[in-house]
Amino acid sequence: MIGRDQSADRVNSGTSGTTSTITAVVLTLNEARHLPDCLASLRSIGPILVLDSGSGDETVAIARAAGARVATRPFVNYSIQRQAALDLVDTPWVLFVDADERVPPELAAAVTQAALRADADAPAAYWIARRNLFWGHALRGGGWWPDHQLRLLRVDRAHYDPARAVHELAEIQGSTGRIDSPFTHINYESWAEFIAKQRAYARLEAGRRRAAGVRVRPHNLILQPLREFQRRFITDHGYRDGLLGLRLALAMAWTEWVTLWGTRRNPLV
Repeated sequence: MIGRDQSADRVNSGTSGTTSTITAVVLTLNEARHLPDCLASLRSIGPILVLDSGSGDETVAIARAAGARVATRPFVNYSIQRQAALDLVDTPWVLFVDADERVPPELAAAVTQAALRADADAPAAYWIARRNLFWGHALRGGGWWPDHQLRLLRVDRAHYDPARAVHELAEIQGSTGRIDSPFTHINYESWAEFIAKQRAYARLEAGRRRAAGVRVRPHNLILQPLREFQRRFITDHGYRDGLLGLRLALAMAWTEWVTLWGTRRNPLV
């Protein structure tokens, strides 16, 4: 069940009481460090909903102080969490934003313009570019740029598959468009943080694959990580980021190996 405070029933208006077109949704768990700047970047979008997974820091207090509506729900997986957020939104559109992302003014304007389209050919969702910053370095390849994310959605045309535990993708009824003004994504501040998150992703993905009956043969443990490295470093031009691009490609190949091992046996994560 979703727990909610008095302001978290259904999100359909901003603090001014005027009807809005877009609700910005932020999923959180202990995001006190990132959340203030994230929420500040969303002020021109519309009402804000923060769906929290039981933070032990000041995340919820920060959200309420910023005027966001807050709901709480235990985390199961990313798809279930995003669908729960969709179910709380009454505006026609939703913009999903991670706490470590920022919405520059150019993107805010583009998102607002897209949501106001009323022509018959208007997309039901939009892929938005994302500029990933690793230790202050804006990546240029390796699948990290332009890294389009399906984040602006018509609420009545979108649904998340609860079985897709990680790298969740909404199922859209209708066409999709693209917005090239990017999010700014402040990814990681240390290698330890990066590896910890990749372990978590691998655990969720391995569980999904096991549940789906995926079989991993011994040669897959070698070939698939090699293919992941080739894709990241060569096909997706990770070499453009020099030594950092090489290290990231190797790390993503390792993540694929851990996922495969967890699918085949018991997770090493």
